[in-house]
Amino acid sequence: MNRTIRHAAVFSLLLVLALLVRATWVQAYDAKALAENDKNRRTVIDQYAQPLGDIVVAGTPITGSTPTTGSDLAYKRTYTDGALYSAVTGYSSQAYGATQLEGIHSEVLDGTDPRLKNPVDALTGKQQKPGSVLTTIDPAVQKAGYEALGDIKGAAVAIDPKTGKILGMVSTPSYDPSTIAGTSDSAAWKKLLADEDKPLVNRAIRQPLPPGSTFKLVVAAAALEDGRYGSVDEKTDSPMPYVLPGTTRQLDNDIPTAPCENASLRTALRWSCNNVFANLAVDLGQDKVRAMAEKFGFNDDKIDVPVRAYESVYPTGLERSETALTGIGQFDVTATPLQIAMVSAAIANDGVMESPHMVSKVVDSGGTTLDSYEDGASKRVVSAETAEQLRSAMVTVVEDGTGSNAQIDGAEVGGKTGTAQHGENNSKTPYAWFTSYGKADGKEVAVAVLIEDAGGPRSEVSGNGLAAPVAQKMMAAALR
Repeated sequence: MNRTIRHAAVFSLLLVLALLVRATWVQAYDAKALAENDKNRRTVIDQYAQPLGDIVVAGTPITGSTPTTGSDLAYKRTYTDGALYSAVTGYSSQAYGATQLEGIHSEVLDGTDPRLKNPVDALTGKQQKPGSVLTTIDPAVQKAGYEALGDIKGAAVAIDPKTGKILGMVSTPSYDPSTIAGTSDSAAWKKLLADEDKPLVNRAIRQPLPPGSTFKLVVAAAALEDGRYGSVDEKTDSPMPYVLPGTTRQLDNDIPTAPCENASLRTALRWSCNNVFANLAVDLGQDKVRAMAEKFGFNDDKIDVPVRAYESVYPTGLERSETALTGIGQFDVTATPLQIAMVSAAIANDGVMESPHMVSKVVDSGGTTLDSYEDGASKRVVSAETAEQLRSAMVTVVEDGTGSNAQIDGAEVGGKTGTAQHGENNSKTPYAWFTSYGKADGKEVAVAVLIEDAGGPRSEVSGNGLAAPVAQKMMAAALR
């Protein structure tokens, strides 16, 4: 063989080797990236190639699948009572992706999760039967909250304090995920995006707003844990009128005739005395108030239920006047209804906070557990003595104070109202809050309700008037 032919043969062999290396690289190394590429149609085809697994509430699926026509996507998602459960399920859309539980557990629900495959299927690439997501939602609690909110713009969360199970999560106005499940639902999608009330936003966990006077529970907890007061019945040193430090601005109380001067914590919570908690926040200092807020879950950007909740915030670098305003849940303090429900849940549970979660298990088609959320982390937030003191004061709020609309016959109910300013110089409709707990016959529940906008005059906005009745109905359903 002459040299020219030999060189050509070696060069050709090198080309073949390079091609083999590249092919191996693409199939073995780049395969996963290519399979997950947004432009890979095969991924979407596989996702909807068979009926999807279900999201389950109290043993009953609240999702389903239906065959499609005229599409290479064989099935699309359907929902039972879609608007009722949209804050729980999110949506699974052939055109717009998936959110909430549909998104987090999409691989289990569409059968592509590797844990669903046996060794033979792993080799052949056969798609396995999908699994299911078992939620902690109580349908009676969910329905009570949804119907009580009605057309109001708001949200509500109910938690079992002993276990951390989320029994209800509602956000209104809602939407039916079925209307955007297919590839030809662009009109419905555009309508949802254009809606000023933002029905696609889960207000229960994804829209932190000023919590107003519900935050006074956190400040009261900080004062008791700091040893400043031996009980909620000990008088405080609280001047009235109260002038914000370093300013000439006088901080008024919502009820001018309330006995708020030097009021005890019980009286101050009962009448929601701004002067007491603003002054107390300044005396404690922003660091101690922030530390207590963080024990309850503020400033934690990794609260997963398993959907990740937006961070509730207690700010840093405050002036004394700003610290005073944080004491009444204003300035730059923000919270989700989930966060405020967590505050009441920890107080109800003797000062221990159980990890909140709305999924108990994720299982395969045979019922074998793939993921379990039933034994989440717990932490002590305040002492049992402090929690008992706060519960006693919260009961006074409901029985003989600003939270009377939350009363339930035969049950111990404690709560705290809140009204938070909205807009520059409170120019917009204020937010109405209520957070509470209820106990009866061995059952317990903690509920937080936010009314973002009830559509009525601002003179009718109050935590007791708007939010407490919603909480009352959810607690009654849970304790029934």
